[in-house]
Amino acid sequence: MNLTKLMMKLFPLSFTLVVALVPLGAVRAQQTNSQWLSATDRIRYEGLRDSGCEALYNLDYNLARSRFNEIAHSFPQHPAGPQYLASALLLDALYKSRRLQASLYSSSTFYTGSEDKADPNLVNQFRTLTREAQRLAEVRLKQYPKDTEALYFLGNVAALKAAFEETVERRHFAALRDGSEAVSKHRQVLALDPKYVDAEVTIGMYDYIVGSLPTPVKFVAGLFGAQGSKKRGIATIERVAKTGRVARDQARTLLVILYVREKRYAEAANQARQLSAQFPGNYLYKIETADALVSQATMDGTVKNSARVGAPAPALEAYGIYTSLLHDRDVAGTVGLKDLIHFKFGEALLKTGQNERAAAEFLAAVKVEGANEGLVTMAHLYAAQSLDAGNRRSEAMVQYRLVLSRPDVYDAHLQARKALGENR
Repeated sequence: MNLTKLMMKLFPLSFTLVVALVPLGAVRAQQTNSQWLSATDRIRYEGLRDSGCEALYNLDYNLARSRFNEIAHSFPQHPAGPQYLASALLLDALYKSRRLQASLYSSSTFYTGSEDKADPNLVNQFRTLTREAQRLAEVRLKQYPKDTEALYFLGNVAALKAAFEETVERRHFAALRDGSEAVSKHRQVLALDPKYVDAEVTIGMYDYIVGSLPTPVKFVAGLFGAQGSKKRGIATIERVAKTGRVARDQARTLLVILYVREKRYAEAANQARQLSAQFPGNYLYKIETADALVSQATMDGTVKNSARVGAPAPALEAYGIYTSLLHDRDVAGTVGLKDLIHFKFGEALLKTGQNERAAAEFLAAVKVEGANEGLVTMAHLYAAQSLDAGNRRSEAMVQYRLVLSRPDVYDAHLQARKALGENR
C-alpha cells in the first residue's frame, strides 16, 4: 500500500509542520573517495548553519537568511544554502499567516478561503531554491551513490516540499507523495549507516502516523507491509531529541505536538518550557507551554469550580505567561501579535471557567488595530459564548449578531445562528 494513502488523515496535522522546522543537513557523512567539503570549509559551514538555525528558531528571519546566503555563496556545490533558504522562506510565510504555531495549525480557527491562495512569487522562489538543492544533492549521488549526507539532504528536500505543498499550496496529495519520498530516502540513509540518528525523525513520524490509523485501516495496511506503532514512533523521536545533532531541536519541537496529541500535557509543557528558555526570541514556545498547561488543568478536572474557588495552579501559570507576553513590548508591540495573544489568553480563560475575564480578552483582541480579520470574527463568537456561559445573554446576543455581520470563518455563522435560535 502506498504511504500516500496511509498518511491521508494524520499527515497534514503534524508531519508537514515539523519538516518545515528546518530539516537540516547532517554533519556526518559516510566516507567517500572525495569529501564534499574540506575540514576547514566544514567548520565554517557548520558555524554559519548553526547561527542561521538559531536565528530561525528565534524568529529572526533576516539574520537567518543572511547566514544561509553566506553558505550558498561560499559553498555553491553543496545543497545546504538553497535548502536552508527555502526553509527560511517557508517558515517566514507560515509565521506571517499564523500557521507556524502548532495549536493554531491543528485547528481551523485562522483559516479562510483567501488564505489558501498561494502567492505566485513565493511559490516560484521556493521551487527555484528546492530544485537547486535537489540538483546539487543528485550530482553528488551520481558520483558517490552511497554518500549518506547527500541522501539525507535529498530526503530533506522532499520533506520540505511536502511541508510547502500542504501548508501553503494546500496540495494534499502532492504533499503526501513527497512525504513518502522523504521517508524512503531517510530509510536508505539508515540502511547505509544505522547510527545516522538525525534521519530517524521522518521514520519516527511514519511509525506514529501508521500506528494512529483506525484499526480496520491499520489491518489492511499491514497486509501490504506497512507497519507502525505510536509508542515506537514517539520513542524514536525522543531518541533523536536526546542524541541527535542537527535534528535535535526539530525532534524536541515535534514532541510538544505529539505529547499534546497523546494527552501527555505535563510533558508537553515541560518540553515547551525548555525550548522557550533556549530560544527566548520565540514567543510561540511560550504560547505552546500555556496551551499545554490549560489542557492539563482541564484534564485533571480541577477547573470545575474554578469560577468560585479560583483557577488551578497549571492554569494560573498559563495566565502568567499570557500576561507577561502582553507586557513584553518586543512581542505584543509587534504588528499582528497582540490580537493573537489576547485571543489565546481568552481561550485559556474560557476553558478554565473564567468566563467574564475570557470575554474581556476576546473583546480586547477585537479592538487591536490591524487585527486579523478571521481572528476578529472568531473573537466575537467566543466572546458571545463566554458571555452566555456567564449568564449575560443580552450582551452575548449582540456579539452573535456581530459575527453574522462579518465575513464567515468556517462555521462561525452557523454557530452564531444556532445560538440566536435561527434556523436558516
